[in-house]
Amino acid sequence: MAMGASMSAYVELMRPKNLVLAAATVPLGAFFATLDAGVTFDATVVGLHALAVVCFMGAGNAMNDLKDAVIDADAHPHRPIPSGRLSAEQAKRFVAVLWGVSVLSHALGVVVSQVSALSDLAAIVGIYLAAVVLMVTYDHGPATKNLGLPGNVVISVLVGAVVLYGAASLGGVFTPLPWYIFGVVFFTNLARELVKDCMDMEADAGTRRTLPMAHGPEKVRMVAYVLLMGALVCLYLPFWRGPFAFGQLVLQTPAILMLITLNGPMYQGNDVLVAGRIRGAMLVGLIGFVVASLL
Repeated sequence: MAMGASMSAYVELMRPKNLVLAAATVPLGAFFATLDAGVTFDATVVGLHALAVVCFMGAGNAMNDLKDAVIDADAHPHRPIPSGRLSAEQAKRFVAVLWGVSVLSHALGVVVSQVSALSDLAAIVGIYLAAVVLMVTYDHGPATKNLGLPGNVVISVLVGAVVLYGAASLGGVFTPLPWYIFGVVFFTNLARELVKDCMDMEADAGTRRTLPMAHGPEKVRMVAYVLLMGALVCLYLPFWRGPFAFGQLVLQTPAILMLITLNGPMYQGNDVLVAGRIRGAMLVGLIGFVVASLL
């Protein structure tokens, strides 16, 4: 990695705000596996897999900036590449370093883990490889990013898969709880992606064919609200089917209220508020699961 550019430019290229959630979600997935699968939390294994995810997502974000360098020159001129703080070659070398660290961390995490069942090993490797394929095809061929809904689904699967990856790192991916939480994350993120597409219709014109462009933002906002109801069902299931007590569902009251009260702002077309509240509800919901597990 060339050192001619400032370290802050490299960090910014990775989009650190997104990485904080990723770094926290891997341990959360592993922690939830200990509740449902009866496995022991191994900090070394979980830490290696968290590092693999952070570098993986950082590489993906940097690849996205490389792909969109021309567009960002007008839309986001402050970004590291269009602003001239990083050259394209420096960014490409940095991407290669991030991929290398991610693959190495993943491999080490598998090697030092206590997981021995072939199905569990296949799950942890399979989730990682599937995520690599989805990430590469998002920006490059077939460039699902530009296809609207397929790109929305890919991003939502990748975000939710981090929970499953954390659970798989300890051999607990085949238990229900991580999948319930995957459902919460997937549906809330997909709804948010659709709302963001409504918000970005003008900016996306000529480069992407999004669902709001094809069917109108009003209909897409209705679909997003239905997806949020799907997230609420997944939020409810761990308290109905276990491992949590049904009475603990009260801990999810803030997340539930944040979601069910979005119909008004959605009807008004307040996409910025809606997108922010969806992300907040997802974070509050995850906190609710953690608190329920500690009581």
